[in-house]
Amino acid sequence: MRLTIIQFAALTDAADVTIHSLEQALYQVTVALPSGPHLLVDKKGKAIGSRSLQKMREMLQVLPVGTITLRHESAYDEMIGQPPKESSNALEVNLSHEMYPEPIIH
Repeated sequence: MRLTIIQFAALTDAADVTIHSLEQALYQVTVALPSGPHLLVDKKGKAIGSRSLQKMREMLQVLPVGTITLRHESAYDEMIGQPPKESSNALEVNLSHEMYPEPIIH
């Protein structure tokens, strides 16, 4: 399913988003809604993508975002001839907090 930025901006409740790391610094966003995940698209229906994670996060700052998760799924196993796995090998990182928080000094 698809969700335009205009539709996303009009949501009354914050929605959780996932930034998908697809390949060599290419990112796309899905928005978690009760009806399921929706790919974030522009007004023409084209998936919104960026080569910069920071620019993607800046774009999301003006939208009703709950949490932000970065997800990367590796094709490494299939590239080296391993059989398909029963479970996902996705790496997920919570980006909801500042990317560079203040250091803790003891």
